[in-house]
Amino acid sequence: MATRTATIASSIGLHSRPAAIFVEAVEDSGLEVEIGRVGEPTVDAGSILGVMALGARNGEVVELTAEGPDAEAVLDRLVELLNSDLDAE
Repeated sequence: MATRTATIASSIGLHSRPAAIFVEAVEDSGLEVEIGRVGEPTVDAGSILGVMALGARNGEVVELTAEGPDAEAVLDRLVELLNSDLDAE
């Protein structure tokens, strides 16, 4: 299982547009990805409702996990997204 941490850079956190961009990237990966605050329960990163319900705010650290082919590369791309201000794009 591959694991990465990321800091939420979007000013409104993982809400609305940033969450939709992130979830679309997860779905495009074809892998099952989980996201959550470090040490807390995770949610399905491919679920817009799950990601928004997580309530991750700007500056918070989240942990991503995935299994499968190219999981390391997929998580690297997802971390790049979360470390970017998705509100500005």
